[in-house]
Amino acid sequence: MAFDKEIERRKTFAIISHPDAGKTTLTEKFLLFGGQIQTAGAVKSNKIKKTATSDFMEIEKQRGISVATSVMSFEYKGKLVNILDTPGHKDFAEDTYRTLTAVDSVILVIDCVKGVEEQTERLMEVCRMRRTPVIVFINKMDRDGKDPFDLLDELEAKLNIHVHPLSWPINGGSDFKGVYLLHDQSLNLFESNKTKLAEDVVKVQGLEDARIDELVGDKNARKLREDAELIEGVYGDLDVKNYLQADVAPVFFGSALNNFGIQELLDTFIDIAPVPMPRPAGERVVDPHEQKFSGFIFKIHANLDPKHRDRIAFLRVCSGRFERNKPYEHTRLHKPLRFSNPYTFLAQSKEVIDYAYPGDVVGLYDTGNFKIGDTLTEGEDLQFKGIPSFSPEIFKELINLDPMKSKQLEKGIQQLTDEGLASLFIQEPGSRKFVGTVGELQFEVLQYRLEHEYNAKCRFEARNVHKACWMSGDEAKVKEFMKFRMNNIAWDKDNHPVFLAETAFVLRMAQENNPDITFHTTSEFKV
Repeated sequence: MAFDKEIERRKTFAIISHPDAGKTTLTEKFLLFGGQIQTAGAVKSNKIKKTATSDFMEIEKQRGISVATSVMSFEYKGKLVNILDTPGHKDFAEDTYRTLTAVDSVILVIDCVKGVEEQTERLMEVCRMRRTPVIVFINKMDRDGKDPFDLLDELEAKLNIHVHPLSWPINGGSDFKGVYLLHDQSLNLFESNKTKLAEDVVKVQGLEDARIDELVGDKNARKLREDAELIEGVYGDLDVKNYLQADVAPVFFGSALNNFGIQELLDTFIDIAPVPMPRPAGERVVDPHEQKFSGFIFKIHANLDPKHRDRIAFLRVCSGRFERNKPYEHTRLHKPLRFSNPYTFLAQSKEVIDYAYPGDVVGLYDTGNFKIGDTLTEGEDLQFKGIPSFSPEIFKELINLDPMKSKQLEKGIQQLTDEGLASLFIQEPGSRKFVGTVGELQFEVLQYRLEHEYNAKCRFEARNVHKACWMSGDEAKVKEFMKFRMNNIAWDKDNHPVFLAETAFVLRMAQENNPDITFHTTSEFKV
């Protein structure tokens, strides 16, 4: 059946890593192999003045980091690959966590020099929690880094997952000779090629091939054979079932910047990565092969094109076929919506589509109907689970520097906080706006985007807030508490009251003195 074939040919995954491990560069090289671009842009290269395709916000181009998730699609060997390039910076981890709800598998990029870093551990915790299959790419092998065996041990110890190398490096740093492909017994010799596809890669068959000694030298060939024998004895053959159950992570070595080791990684991913999987909703598990459409919003981005002030909601299709101009039920608002211009993406480039299938990510033009986590169906009252919500760690008050631009500032902060970039709390009287984030960089991005996209100048002043807590319990008791602590009460974007506790001690005392009220550090209890 054509519908089932469309599902089976889709592979939807995210690339995740610690900042500066080479994640966006790897994305570029995948697009090269997919034929979507002819020359990749090195994010921080002085020689190559082109910026990375997946970094489309001006602040990303200036800083050389990704601060928003980019969505890209390309065809490769008969498969339609949907790739989500996520922010690596820890201040934008929330966007990455949400993105992980929309993918079926993950490629984790590790810097061979730095090894496993703190942000990498957090990301893997989310993957393990959802049992998301992971392939590891150890990058920058052309730099002097850690011993490959030490890296494997570190991966297993810190990420709590078994690893299985499918390629093996011959030396590293300035003496990097290439990788031996353990799964098909061939040798790829290293050739630096930063902007185009590698051509005429030399291959030899089998470890005993005498050409290996000629190509890499007797000493290197001897060590390679010893390493390969040890790996064979420890790891054996890869069981793909264990990978799909997220118990084992295949490992590849290479250099994304130099376009080396990418094709083996991509070819293996195409062969073994899962097709669209069933998704848990609050009411039941939704199978992708069901005939009726369902999907959920995992990201909202205002001003994808600053010239047109547009707002795009990113929809992951979970079941059935999405059709252009067909009405679908917004299950939170209980109203039908239809979309005349649904898009697929290559970073900021958009293409209108007529149909989309499970696994696809579709951009929907949004006039303000959507919030992150919203579900669309053909009428069934469903709510997909697992869109995480995090308590802010830093709170600042938004100060308007130009009263003549109040409307622009109001619109801008509403739209940008709808994206999930930050949390917004409004305190009366006076409509004081408190913004909560995970890290300082988010304030910088907010300020930059408000000025350059909405022509609204502002500053952020630090405020003494420890936690924002939503309240549930005896309604009369909650109202009484709010009246008593009026100066600490604000309202979230959904007009729910929130207690802004100045310190951990104040929060603890509020909990002890009000046993009939439950103080929540997430608003998810309302869902």
